[in-house]
Order: sequence, then structure tokens, then C-alpha cells
Amino acid sequence: MNRADAFALVCEYVADLSLRRHCMSVEVAMRAYARKLGHDEEAWGIVGLLHDFDYERWPDAPNHPLKGSEILRARRYPEEIITAILSHADYLSDRYPRRTVMEKGLYACDEITGLITATARLRPTGIGDLTASSVRKKMKSKGFARGVNRDDVINGAADFGVELDGHIQFVIDAMKTIAPELGLEAGTGGGEETPAKDLA
Repeated sequence: MNRADAFALVCEYVADLSLRRHCMSVEVAMRAYARKLGHDEEAWGIVGLLHDFDYERWPDAPNHPLKGSEILRARRYPEEIITAILSHADYLSDRYPRRTVMEKGLYACDEITGLITATARLRPTGIGDLTASSVRKKMKSKGFARGVNRDDVINGAADFGVELDGHIQFVIDAMKTIAPELGLEAGTGGGEETPAKDLA
């Protein structure tokens, strides 16, 4: 299990660039949290990178993420990785409740990256000078990034044990480190909102 193989799997199953970038956004946030909390950065990063790799082909519940879990088992991914990915789907919570710090981290990082991306895309400066307060303001607008579940953002941070504004800023700062790969550098925004998919 390594990052190169996981990214190749994403590229095999995901043609949509915005979905690939979402997976990379969650990955970089998860890696940052793993470093901060003293956990396995590679495992956390791979969970983030692969959590939605099956969504494009099987977007309906419960196929996503169950179809993905079958593929990962066939490719001999560790059960810890597979279970963490399965736990991010609320409709599977009776079978795969979020128990570990990694599982809670994935849930906390998933939806917020969509809101951050949508907010950064509206700014001429991209994500470069984006702050948590700007994201919180956009979060209050129900018509903005409709696919992002606000309750999941709030509850995810609470369950992960992090204060919401600090969490948002932490994820922004993590995403800044790969802004060009995410298409969020200065000069790429300035008025066009990227629709956020309705994440599971």
C-alpha cells in the first residue's frame, strides 16, 4: 500500500477532475492532521485519497462506498483503511460506526473541503489569503455550495474534537500546500463557483 498505487486507482476510476481534486483535498487535510496528532500519515492520507474513488461509477447509496470496498479488498488493502472509508457514509453507520480517530478525521475533513474549494473559486486570489471567517460567511448562505451538508461540517468537527473555526483554518492551510494541483492558486478564481457534489 503506497500513495502512488492509491493515486493510480483514483485515476483509473475517476475521470472528473473536480472529483479527483476533492479526493486530493481530503488527502492533504488528513495527512496534516496525522502529522499533528502523531498518527500514520500514509494510512490517513490514503484513506482521504480513496474515500470517494468509486463515487463516479456508483454514486448511489449504498453502492458508494460498498463497491469501492470490494475493489479495495480484492487489491489487498488493509481492513483498517477499508473500514475507515466505509464509516464516512452515514447510511452505513449501523454497520460501520465511526470509532477511531482516523475515521472521525475523515468525516470531519470530507465536507469542509468542498466548502473551502467553492469559496476559494470565487476569489481572484484563490485560496492564498482565504480565512476561516470567509468560509463561515459563505456557509451561512443556503444557496451557496448546496451539495455541502452544513450539519455534517459542524457535527464532524465536534465529533473529531476540534473547534470549528480552527478546523476550517487548519484544512485551508493544508490545502494551500497543493493549491496548484487543486486549481486554487491566484488567478484561477474570481467569480465562478465550482458546484460541490453531494458527498456521502
